[in-house]
Amino acid sequence: MSRTNFEQLLEAGCHFGHLKRKWNPAMAPYIFMERNDIHIIDLHKTVVKIDEAAAALKQIAKSGRKVLFVATKKQAKDVVAERAQQVSMPYITERWAGGMLTNFPTIRKAVKKMTTIDKMTTDGTFDNISKREKLQIARQREKLEKNLGSIADLTRLPSALFVIDVMKEHIAVKEAQRLGIPVFGIVDTNSNPTGIDFVIPANDDATKSVDVILGAMVEAMIEGLEERKIEKVDTEVSEVPVAKEKKSRITKRPRTQKEEDEALNANVVKKFIKEEE
Repeated sequence: MSRTNFEQLLEAGCHFGHLKRKWNPAMAPYIFMERNDIHIIDLHKTVVKIDEAAAALKQIAKSGRKVLFVATKKQAKDVVAERAQQVSMPYITERWAGGMLTNFPTIRKAVKKMTTIDKMTTDGTFDNISKREKLQIARQREKLEKNLGSIADLTRLPSALFVIDVMKEHIAVKEAQRLGIPVFGIVDTNSNPTGIDFVIPANDDATKSVDVILGAMVEAMIEGLEERKIEKVDTEVSEVPVAKEKKSRITKRPRTQKEEDEALNANVVKKFIKEEE
């Protein structure tokens, strides 16, 4: 069953590409036609590509790995932040700091610095510094939070990148490619799909278009996370040692005199037979 259908994408305006003069010839396979000097994207192909990307993201989520969402353009920032939070995934919506991936240890140091400042506010350190120093540190903390707050829990490199507008986020894409990290991307008619592992041809400028596609991705990831939980519970149950049942002691009732006599007679008969043989 498809995550989205043609009508949903059409209603969200996913089919609108850029002006013909701005197109990238590499996007030709995904263009259906030209209307009023604007390229129209083939939504039948978009549906197929959405399903492929969703299936891959579901497996990544199921394995417990992280996907980093990237969208710094105004139309997509809020949508990406909201959708990424639904699945507790890291995201970048302010500015892509050069070396975010290729110089990851330095980025981690900046995040730790943010944590250190937080600790200073609770352990009494702030009580011993001047008002001016407090203000400087607070501003520094605010700047770090704005740029890196959403990746504070990212302790290792992400397993994949999901990018809105691969042309605008070309630095992020190049860093991921350099490190061999798979890239999922909403690719418009003015962008180059070459090198993008999972191309989703669609309008990357409309908020509704981005939202409907991200909705399908997040839905698949939620399924993956749920399956992970179920498998984890099943594993834990199977590993619990089964206690051996203790054999209950059956208290024998005393035999009656009649039963004693019958048993005695039976023993006598057996002994007799044995002697005869």
